[in-house]
Amino acid sequence: MTDEETNELFTRRLNENRELVDAMLADPALMAAADRMAHVAVSVFAEGGKLLIFGNGGSAADSNHIAAEFVGRYLNDRRPLPALSLAENQSSITAIGNDYDFDQVFARQVEAFGRPGDLAVGLTTSGNSKNVISALERAATLNLRTVAMTGGNPGKAGGAAELVVSIPSSLTPNVQHGHMLTAHIVCEWVEQRLLAGDF
Repeated sequence: MTDEETNELFTRRLNENRELVDAMLADPALMAAADRMAHVAVSVFAEGGKLLIFGNGGSAADSNHIAAEFVGRYLNDRRPLPALSLAENQSSITAIGNDYDFDQVFARQVEAFGRPGDLAVGLTTSGNSKNVISALERAATLNLRTVAMTGGNPGKAGGAAELVVSIPSSLTPNVQHGHMLTAHIVCEWVEQRLLAGDF
């Protein structure tokens, strides 16, 4: 690949991401859902609850990243907030997948760690990841708050959660970028509220 071809690829992909951000800003339903997610997260942490977050593949890595922002810090020093990525424990995931079914790898962990009033966030770019849907459904039966972060088509995950943050794209990498951008903003809002003494 020549330097010119590399430059063209970078330019095209960066322009696509700029278009994604513009589309997100122009989507009132997305903006309202992201706003609501931020306020729900503050409410959950303020009441002593925790965040359980999960997804597959790249979304599993994003889940780990997002949980780390809450447990560590995002932009400012503050007390740690309880957040757990259910995609992180390989032993649990493989044991549940082997002994039960891969569709249950997150749902069983939700049952183990979730308590009423906690927040369960499932990431699925397709909206149809069976294990994410199962976990959101299990969370709802246990009286957890639930958020599905999806692509432009929320799929069955959209029907399994009380709140849907739907990124207006069908391209998996762009949806993942949208998820991380939204999650970082939510984390910043929570952090600001904590430092302001709201909880």
